[in-house]
Amino acid sequence: MEHMETDNKTAITTFILLGFGNAPALQIPLFLVFLIIYIVTMAGNIIIIVLVITDHHLHTPMYFFLGNLSCLKAFYTSTLLPRMLASFLTGDRTISVGGCFIQFYCFGILVIAECYLLASMSYDRYLAICKPLQYATLMSRKLCFLLSAVSWICGIMAMSLVISLMSQLKYCGPHEIDHFFCDLTPVISLSCSDTTLVTLVGLTVSVIGSVPCLLTLLSYIRIIAAIIRIPSSDGRKKAFSTCSYHLIVVSIFYGSLIFVYVLPKKEALREVDKIFSVFYTVLTPLINPLIYSLRNKEMSEATAGYVGLPLLFDGIWMCMKMIASGVSLSNGFHQE
Repeated sequence: MEHMETDNKTAITTFILLGFGNAPALQIPLFLVFLIIYIVTMAGNIIIIVLVITDHHLHTPMYFFLGNLSCLKAFYTSTLLPRMLASFLTGDRTISVGGCFIQFYCFGILVIAECYLLASMSYDRYLAICKPLQYATLMSRKLCFLLSAVSWICGIMAMSLVISLMSQLKYCGPHEIDHFFCDLTPVISLSCSDTTLVTLVGLTVSVIGSVPCLLTLLSYIRIIAAIIRIPSSDGRKKAFSTCSYHLIVVSIFYGSLIFVYVLPKKEALREVDKIFSVFYTVLTPLINPLIYSLRNKEMSEATAGYVGLPLLFDGIWMCMKMIASGVSLSNGFHQE
């Protein structure tokens, strides 16, 4: 009898993603907000990819990495948002165990790859500002491809190990995940197996993942120090403008990651964790084309050659205002 009960406990085939609660009044407003975010994110990042590929003026290391980042962001958004939109629209928040693992596997690869890609971009800016005479030689096309490939390979190797250990765990219930996507800690907390090894491996991956964060920080310390030493104010302003957009993305991405994964966990902060998770999973892919392209001279000149793209970017700004209004409206419903 005990053996049968054990078998029954291990027969879980689906999880339930609780998401942002079960308030019916919030489902349609949230669906509309995230649908607009998804459409704008995909359109903006795909446009950047097309421009980087087709415009020879953008065939430089900085735009090569930007194109890779936009590709990563497009995949990133498609890993999480379609499932979230479906749950808002249908009310079905179930996800199969296999589907949950696949989502976390893709998500993890993209997060790790982004960490290394952002480090590569900061190194590119460091060479451009601190070693301008040697920049063309040091940041060769071969090195660009190598750094990009290493970013993706590190993500794939690390997540293949983590997901192989997760798939060997037994899940006995409960099967509710208090999150809007499958993440490591919420998923393994539902396991009735010994999770020591997978937790240790996950921690090791996180520590290894902090290496590109430290490299990015070191690069910007050197960059800021070099900018301060520039005698003219115009020179300092021009130098800082070449890396300011990247610095904004890095700050939002790592700031939200630190809040979600590094700071001590408290029950009262669980909903706040979800909000900060939205920052690095949903909002950074959205603002990527905005802060990199709309205020960038070279990208603006590239879009000028395509009829309708400047108007499309103006439309993206309008959508951003609509999204902000929608979030405020949703928060109002939630508070009531």
